[in-house]
Amino acid sequence: MCGIIGYTGNKDAREVALEALRSLEYRGYDSAGITAFDGDGTLRTVKSVGKIKALAEKLHSGAAFSSHTAIGHTRWATHGAPTDYNSHPHGTDRVMLVHNGIIENYAELKSELLAKGYTFRSETDTEVAAVLLDSLYRGDPLTAIREMTKRVRGSYAFGILFADRAGEIYAARSGSPLIVGIGEGERFIASDITAILRYTKKYVTLDEGMIAVLHDAGVDIYGRRGDKVDYKIDTAHWDVHAAERGGYPHFMKKEIFEEPDAIRKTLSPRLFDGMPDFSDEGLDTARVAEARKITLVACGTAMHAAYLGKLFFERYAGIPSAVEIASEFRYASPIIGKGDIIIAVSQSGETADTLAALRLAKEKGAYAIGIVNAVGSSIAREVDTVLYTWAGPEIAVASTKAYTVQGSLFFLLALALAHVRGSLADAEIKRLARVAYYDLPAAVSAILEREDELRREAQKLKDVKDLFFIGRCADYYGALEASLKLKEISYIHSEAYAAGELKHGTISLIEDGTRVVALSTVEAVEEKMGSNVKEVIARGAKVFSVVSHGALSLDALSDGVFRLPALDEAVAPIAMATALQLYAYHAAVARGCSVDQPRNLAKSVTVE
Repeated sequence: MCGIIGYTGNKDAREVALEALRSLEYRGYDSAGITAFDGDGTLRTVKSVGKIKALAEKLHSGAAFSSHTAIGHTRWATHGAPTDYNSHPHGTDRVMLVHNGIIENYAELKSELLAKGYTFRSETDTEVAAVLLDSLYRGDPLTAIREMTKRVRGSYAFGILFADRAGEIYAARSGSPLIVGIGEGERFIASDITAILRYTKKYVTLDEGMIAVLHDAGVDIYGRRGDKVDYKIDTAHWDVHAAERGGYPHFMKKEIFEEPDAIRKTLSPRLFDGMPDFSDEGLDTARVAEARKITLVACGTAMHAAYLGKLFFERYAGIPSAVEIASEFRYASPIIGKGDIIIAVSQSGETADTLAALRLAKEKGAYAIGIVNAVGSSIAREVDTVLYTWAGPEIAVASTKAYTVQGSLFFLLALALAHVRGSLADAEIKRLARVAYYDLPAAVSAILEREDELRREAQKLKDVKDLFFIGRCADYYGALEASLKLKEISYIHSEAYAAGELKHGTISLIEDGTRVVALSTVEAVEEKMGSNVKEVIARGAKVFSVVSHGALSLDALSDGVFRLPALDEAVAPIAMATALQLYAYHAAVARGCSVDQPRNLAKSVTVE
């Protein structure tokens, strides 16, 4: 979940690496470091606990020197506390490396190396990999890297410098994302394209087990067997401005305000003559429509979007569907095989648990679909069909627009399946497709224009310690996502419950002054939601209600009400998410929290 960068070219390598690390800081911000060749070909390392700013101050206060080759790292701690010693890069006088991933057998390897007389300065698994590489190095970097990667178990993306190979960067990956950027007279390695967009849009995605060598003449890439392989150069469709804040105080706010456009960009390529059509992407909708069941695997926000997918598939296409927590899927003896569909949902396309669940399902014969945002990511490459969400870069750790575009895409996919199965008339499918493409983004825009209302409500949470979200049917799924968003960026303890479950134990936690957010967009259960709100108010709760435009009035019962714009109930839960994202955002701002980089979290969870 860390971020790595490497640069070799005619610019000041340390400054390029530093700037790239700022773009990667969302992947980890416990500590950071850079190793660079100085003018004499010596490896020099500077690293610091804290954010990139601390590294920059330390780097600029030291001795100045010219460098054209460097590697850098920004860390999300797994093995060892955030300290200068545990910061990357790690290595010896001969080898320095940066690492994203986890070496699972590091303790075993460390004992072996200690017995041979090697010493260690840190508590990290990464230093073990670096020392192991040094122990295997006999002057041939490729051979040493291959031998080292055969010995380690786990996941890794390595950027490596050898002291006797000035101007060269070596890279290897397995289970963690890594790309090679190719510019004019300069080359890069990076965990994410956003790190190098200001320099180049051209990149190569390294496949599992590949090793890359960056040098003055260009880039060489080697396959698992050690043979040099041809590679395809892709071009990023984002520009550097898409990965910058653009005048917003935080990336999270910027990304929330991008949601109307992101929804349109996601749906537009899949609409032809008013009907959903996924044929250009190679999706076998007939095969999906004939499935015995659809299993959706995901983590966190993507999992909550998957619950909407389950709802839409069952409601409109009549296909039994289930949502599985990806981290639990492999260990629960899943019953899945030929004739079943697996849908892996991940913004980054690199979520380790989701990737592992996908691989298991494919081994069992399931047809695999990926819903991801990152082009060329691991999930995108390993599924039978990938559906991109086209949301643009999402930098804030707390995911926002990914949820709304995933929900929108699920909705359109469900309509496409309904067409194949004949469960909805084409006229109704066209009507609902219009609602999703025109009415939903318009409603989200209208919510954004009322930001001040949500800010005022959120400021009431400045000193709150506990909060409950309640809802029924689709609104329960919305409550799950709203609760996650609030707790991860404001650090308020928050729980989500199906409102009907309150009487089965949870209501014992409601006392005088307890904050409750009640969600109501489902007409069939409006009256029941009103009863649930009365139940918590009777026990002293203060209620903020977020309700659909025509819902029964909860004004007299609630401490505050936010009424959504007029919108078809089918997609109202998606629009409601935007309002609750702003609510969480302003609660975090009011409490002085680090909105884009909440403590202990990283953007892409690329390790188990």
